[in-house]
Amino acid sequence: MEPPRLSSGFATKPKKQVKEQSERMKTYFKECRAYLLLWSTQSLSQLGSAMTSFALTLWVYEKTGSALQTALLSVCFYAPYVLGSIFAGALTDRWNKKAIMLSCDAIAACCTVAVLILLQAGRLEPMHMYGLNLLNGLMNTAQQPAGDVAMTLLIPTKYYQQTAGLRSFSQSLITILNPVLATLVFALWGLETVIALDLTTFAAAFAALGWGVRLPAQPLAPKQALRQTVRSGLAYLRARPLALTLIFFLAAVNLVASAFEAVLPALVLPRENGGEVALGLVNACAGVATLAGSVLVMLLPAPQNRVRVIYLTMLASLGVENFLLAFGRTPLVWCLAQFVGWLPVPVMQANLDVVLRTQIPLELQGRVYACRNTLQYFTIPVGLMAGGWMVDALCEPLMASAPAGEALSVLFGAGKGSGAALAMFGLGVFGVGVCLAFRSRLKRYWRGSQS
Repeated sequence: MEPPRLSSGFATKPKKQVKEQSERMKTYFKECRAYLLLWSTQSLSQLGSAMTSFALTLWVYEKTGSALQTALLSVCFYAPYVLGSIFAGALTDRWNKKAIMLSCDAIAACCTVAVLILLQAGRLEPMHMYGLNLLNGLMNTAQQPAGDVAMTLLIPTKYYQQTAGLRSFSQSLITILNPVLATLVFALWGLETVIALDLTTFAAAFAALGWGVRLPAQPLAPKQALRQTVRSGLAYLRARPLALTLIFFLAAVNLVASAFEAVLPALVLPRENGGEVALGLVNACAGVATLAGSVLVMLLPAPQNRVRVIYLTMLASLGVENFLLAFGRTPLVWCLAQFVGWLPVPVMQANLDVVLRTQIPLELQGRVYACRNTLQYFTIPVGLMAGGWMVDALCEPLMASAPAGEALSVLFGAGKGSGAALAMFGLGVFGVGVCLAFRSRLKRYWRGSQS
């Protein structure tokens, strides 16, 4: 007996779905062409900059052996960014976004050239890098809000979540590739080659922005007193308690996360199973996790309650990663901790991006994002300093004096690096406390915004 034939409907449905998906992708690439060019070249440049930053971290830790002095590199970058963002954003709304981005990128590249010149002359010291990072941070103060507005100008509203996923995707690849490539190039050819690669990627991004991307007509804020412009951004946030509470919640999360960044090298580098390669692998696992999370963002449907997603992802991240790192003694456990901790981060970032982008009018985004940057990121230099101080001045001396066989030594090990493990445990406890403290307020304001 001849087997039954499939109906034409079953035969053509998969082809129809493939064709529809292909058409959607073509439409997406057509409507987002300028954004994709800007995103891809800027991501390449960010990879080069991240490699330089990682290599400089290795260089400073090798030279000083101090978690605090190494953390000062990031502190010097973030301090002017936090202090100046609130004013730079107000100016961003009144000036040409493309010109701001090109000018700031050029000055930042000059700082990188200065590091290269000092290095080749044999005169590079940590103090030089602190000063250059201060200038770099000042340039980023104006560049980031201008870039945020430029992205909004280039992205159709219906693609906000997908493009947020793309940004998380590129950041994930940078996190994966940056420590591996930086460690490899640094070990084989030295810091000069890392910096040369950074400058090459900068040139590609600068050319694409300058000659390949045309920003649509942009609404400029009316010229008014700088103080009044800043106040209008703060007033807008004060009138929206949900957005303001989210910003303060992420500021508390950033306090924990930045202290974590200061503690991690001091935990991995001096351990018996650690070192530069282990640190590179641990950081790469964070990138693999955010890559997987970015794919989830692009595939998952929009949630009904974005604030709940933001809260739960941060609770899961802070409630697992720090404890695994604190008690782990091998690269395998450290890598697992990084994967579990970073997997939810792109989901949080995408939902936060959609909440803010849909609530803030385009003509106010520069000043409001700048106010957000100041309020949300002011805890980063504080956390970096606190994390470095905890390791150098508190936890390492405490663990050095702890007798072998007692509770602290059993839990966190012995020798250099055990103090960083103790500090990591404290950050885990504090991180969970932060999430629990904000839970009811976030829930209440989300309900109010939907009524």
